[in-house]
Amino acid sequence: MSKKLIITEKPSVAMEFAKALKINTNRKNGYLESEEWIITWCVGHLVTMSYPEVYDEKLKFWRLDTLPFIPKEWKYEIIPAVQNQFNIVKQLLQREDVEEIYNAGDSGREGEYIQRLVFMMAKPNPKAKMKRVWIDSQTEEEILRGIREAKDLSEYDSLSDSAYLRAKEDYLIGINFSRLLSIIFRKKIQSQTNEEKVSISVGRVMTCVLGMVVSREREIRNFVKTKYYKIIGEFGNEQGKFEAEWKVNEKSMMFNSPLLYNESGFKKEEEAKKFIQTLINKKAIITELKKAKQKENAPLLFNLAEIQNECTKRFKIKPDETLEVIQNLYEKKLVTYPRTDARVLSTAVAKEITKNLNGLAKGYKDEEVQKFLQKMITEKYSTNLTKTKYVNDSKITDHYAIIPTGQGFENYEKLPELHKRVYNVIVKRFIAIFYPPAEYNKISVTVNIDEETFNANGKVCTNLGYLEVLKNKKTESKSTEKAQTVENEDRNNNETENNLEILKNLKKGQEIQIENFDIKDAETSPPSRYNSGSIILAMENAGKLIEDEELREQIKGAGIGTSATRAEIIKKLERIKYIEINSKTQIITPTQKGEAIYDIVNYSMPDMLNPKLTASWEKGLDMVAKKEIEPNEFMTKLETYINSKFNKLVVKM
Repeated sequence: MSKKLIITEKPSVAMEFAKALKINTNRKNGYLESEEWIITWCVGHLVTMSYPEVYDEKLKFWRLDTLPFIPKEWKYEIIPAVQNQFNIVKQLLQREDVEEIYNAGDSGREGEYIQRLVFMMAKPNPKAKMKRVWIDSQTEEEILRGIREAKDLSEYDSLSDSAYLRAKEDYLIGINFSRLLSIIFRKKIQSQTNEEKVSISVGRVMTCVLGMVVSREREIRNFVKTKYYKIIGEFGNEQGKFEAEWKVNEKSMMFNSPLLYNESGFKKEEEAKKFIQTLINKKAIITELKKAKQKENAPLLFNLAEIQNECTKRFKIKPDETLEVIQNLYEKKLVTYPRTDARVLSTAVAKEITKNLNGLAKGYKDEEVQKFLQKMITEKYSTNLTKTKYVNDSKITDHYAIIPTGQGFENYEKLPELHKRVYNVIVKRFIAIFYPPAEYNKISVTVNIDEETFNANGKVCTNLGYLEVLKNKKTESKSTEKAQTVENEDRNNNETENNLEILKNLKKGQEIQIENFDIKDAETSPPSRYNSGSIILAMENAGKLIEDEELREQIKGAGIGTSATRAEIIKKLERIKYIEINSKTQIITPTQKGEAIYDIVNYSMPDMLNPKLTASWEKGLDMVAKKEIEPNEFMTKLETYINSKFNKLVVKM
């Protein structure tokens, strides 16, 4: 009888496939087998690229005359620690009775690479049909759909090409430039770090990220605080008082004055005092009064970078820890695939989204979440997402955003507490997209005193909307259903609370009383250091730490590394002692060694520190995956880059 063979990435995933296919046969040595199915597994990577000395023993020694090393034919080998499992997988792949082989590796570029390496080395039964299972969660329903709709493996050849090229690129850049810079600059590093044995580790993504950390640290170190002085006016009428901040305008006597540091601050306190004297005993008139209503929708769903940043902020854990937690939630069927760059859903998933909501309502025993779900039912909130910003097929490549499956609750109680808390964060972000927008009343007041203008800008939340679900301490303190607070903007983080009713009752043209003028000290602030979460966001946005969510979405698509690799890069930089991460705050700082390496790279090949170059290589790999360029074209450009760099560096020596 013919058999169908499924190969998963690890044993735990194989067990889920076995449950879905109702295979109750006892586990054998490295695989499961029933009358129809055989299920086996890798254990992560089984095959790896050979080191240079395998090509030629002379290459074991780091010498200039053997560089650059660019093999014509690439060599691979079985990882000794997993040789036994590889042999089992190989035997199964070559069995004559196997007529269909399903690649059920992790549904991403790296997962494709792991399995293709195995196929390349094991040489499967040539008569067997090769298929690819691509799933978004490990629920029984999704596994069965993945098997049922499995496509011919050849449809993923371009993804495989991209995966091979990524590995070759990292190998060639890492080995060649690590050896070259170590040979040239080893003594310099030894003198700076007092280490006897030193090698310089260079990586396509790693070195760029080190550059981001060191550049930021030096920017902070070299930053000189500048003090300046703002003028705050206190105004009032019979109903009460409010404060407003002076700002220069074209009709102001201070327009283009060298006495100003910026549009609202004086360089010297005495000059601010002199200016105040010019305003005494003059009329204050309301010249502008703008009232507007503003709506704010819930943020987009989580991709891996966003949830890693969120967990660093909330729980002070590193990105690799967050990925480990979410991977566990994924394997326990609680959430969808974690290594995704998308923050939206597909149209197909959006049409079935009530299944996820119903599953949560039935299985998730969290009182607060149940209250939110019940309100959705009571208030009849729409679950039709198809025409909202949360559904966009064009913004999805391999997988949609991370959301709860509404299943897997039989595994929930056994989870560690941190895993439960991370799951709760994902659930709330998901529920929030069904809630109405938060609503604000905005009021903008301009007070004119002899052509000098004072502004009070603020907003008050009149309807929490989605904030009811995503509320935090900041939200709770500033947004209540009977909110009576106005936030003054641009006040150097020193907000003054005004009585909203006073601002609401002001009228254009009205004269108001000048109660007092006050001078507030202000000073410029250095940029913030990256933490282990914010640097993941900066990597996703090609080296820019962008706080504004909508702007982040607009420039996405040219990141450094991928969602699957970024956390590991940070982990490696810390492991090789190029950076340090504070365990309590997760703040990242470079080490002395890291700064020394940065200086060498900056002197010898500064473009390696440029996020745009690193992002362009990543874009090239993406273009290969999308069949926009041929693999040979990418490889030719890579070899040309390496050779040209070597030629320039040898001359520079």
